[in-house]
Amino acid sequence: MVAPREVEIEANGLRFETLLAGPEDGEAVVLLHGYPQSAESWRETMEWLATRGYRSIAPNLRGYSPGANPPEAAAYSMDNLTADVLGIADSQGAARFHVVAHDWGGALAWSLAGTHPDRVLSLTSISTPHSAAMLEALRSSSQALRSVYMGFFRMPRVPELMLQAGNFTQLRLSLRMFGLPASSWQRDRRQLQRVGMRGPLNWYRGATRNLRPRRVAVPTLYIWGRRDPFLGRKAAELTAKYVTGDYRFEELNAGHWIIDRNAADLQRLLGPHLDAHRAPAPPTAASTASTDATAQPERTAPSPRKRAAKRAPKPPPHAS
Repeated sequence: MVAPREVEIEANGLRFETLLAGPEDGEAVVLLHGYPQSAESWRETMEWLATRGYRSIAPNLRGYSPGANPPEAAAYSMDNLTADVLGIADSQGAARFHVVAHDWGGALAWSLAGTHPDRVLSLTSISTPHSAAMLEALRSSSQALRSVYMGFFRMPRVPELMLQAGNFTQLRLSLRMFGLPASSWQRDRRQLQRVGMRGPLNWYRGATRNLRPRRVAVPTLYIWGRRDPFLGRKAAELTAKYVTGDYRFEELNAGHWIIDRNAADLQRLLGPHLDAHRAPAPPTAASTASTDATAQPERTAPSPRKRAAKRAPKPPPHAS
């Protein structure tokens, strides 16, 4: 099995560390990680996608790449985040692509599918509900309690100091308590040591500013774990209201870290979804010629009488 290769892609005025895998002529799948992870969280999924003939593109998103880590929270608006993904896809020649995303990457994917449905072949959101469903659940369920930490993350400077202290000790304790495997944390911490916490936290400060969620018309698979401590049932079940296209909701007996802990379930659900929504094959030269021939207006031969009349000579003029 060929391991993903690491490249750096320039897009939207920034430089993104990116993993690429699969055949270059394969249909593109863009994978968007969440907080506080990185493209490395997709490595196993990318290797599996390559065996199915897909070409996968997994960037370290804004705030997680050293060359794409602006300090201002305003730089993390959803418009900017969406433009990053489109620029990365453009750099790889992916005019249309599938999107598979988790956590904050999922919120970005919902926005991308809503604002640019012409670019998205299919959407798979893991854990994260539609943003409008999330807002509705915050007003009408226990979701507000589940999300109380977000208010702290939006404070300036203090969260960075606390979470980075002691080589990310507090962050490690909280993530491990909520189910992130130790090996996954070691992997994710290596990237955080390179970029710091400001960029990742700026998603909480900037991504929801002026956010106007749109309904999604592209084929959508939503995978949610019933034991997710951060994202509750109400938002998960409300998501169906905001999808007008083909929609499938799958509930797993899982927590939040489905990519890390439930890879087999993810692959079992994701494979058929991607296969069912491949791009239509472009027409071949032979089929185009056949279509053109069929479209020609029918021509009928003139009758023998008309042919004979056309050949008959004119009579000589009458002599005076």
